[in-house]
Amino acid sequence: MGRLALVALRIALALILAGTLYVQLMIVPLLALDLQSSEGVTLGDVQLPPLAVVFLVIVVLGMVTVQVTVVCVWRLLTMVRRGTVFSHAAFRYVDIVIGAIGAASLLVLGIAVVLAPGGVAPGIVLLICGAAVMVAGVALIVFVMRMLLAQAVARDAEANDLQAQLDEVI
Repeated sequence: MGRLALVALRIALALILAGTLYVQLMIVPLLALDLQSSEGVTLGDVQLPPLAVVFLVIVVLGMVTVQVTVVCVWRLLTMVRRGTVFSHAAFRYVDIVIGAIGAASLLVLGIAVVLAPGGVAPGIVLLICGAAVMVAGVALIVFVMRMLLAQAVARDAEANDLQAQLDEVI
């Protein structure tokens, strides 16, 4: 991977991380004020209906899944730069990314469950369920990439073993 591509990806990841932190620190509290109601759950000085609290929790947890993914991809980029990505250490980060994307899929499905009984059009709920399936599809794509990484690590180990044998012969 070229240096320019690594820098560009790191800039994009930093912007994504900053954006999710902004949403968590600024937008979610404003959203909580918007969802304020006369009855429900009290968060500080704000009264929220129970479904609004669930929605806010889903949004915050969704941002956490994005942040976890960004940090893991950043670590993988560091491994790429050092030339150590084809090692067993990379699997830990890829597995975390798969788990985070899977959790995000469940959170999107949770939004559909929260909205379904609330008078939202069934088509909208169905579209959100479709989005959950698409996010789960991304997790499956990353899982396939993990299998390709496993093959590459095995080939790299085999090549190193053959090189060591060849060095002994020479």
